[in-house]
Amino acid sequence: MDALKTIAADSVKADAPQFAIGDTVKVSVNIREGQRERIQMFEGTVIAKRGSGVAETFTVRRVAYGVGVERVFPLHSPNVRKVEVIRRGKVRRAKLYYLRDRVGKAAKVKEQV
Repeated sequence: MDALKTIAADSVKADAPQFAIGDTVKVSVNIREGQRERIQMFEGTVIAKRGSGVAETFTVRRVAYGVGVERVFPLHSPNVRKVEVIRRGKVRRAKLYYLRDRVGKAAKVKEQV
């Protein structure tokens, strides 16, 4: 197990972004289409974080054209270029799955002052 931990330690980003549940973030993702590469932005609310070390992931949710879209991003993946926090959210839960059932303003998270 120690050998696995040392291999995994090399893959962990030293400058991992600091964000919390409820924050609105803009994630820059590297997309490969054949030989071409481009960076795609995905902006939404962080509704969950799970795992630890190399296997740490976070789920971002946004509503696009009236349809809820969720994406799970590995935090330490080289395809996740950067995560920038747009606004801090004030929440009292570790998982915000209840936002899936909410519509309109009820689906908003209050801003932390």
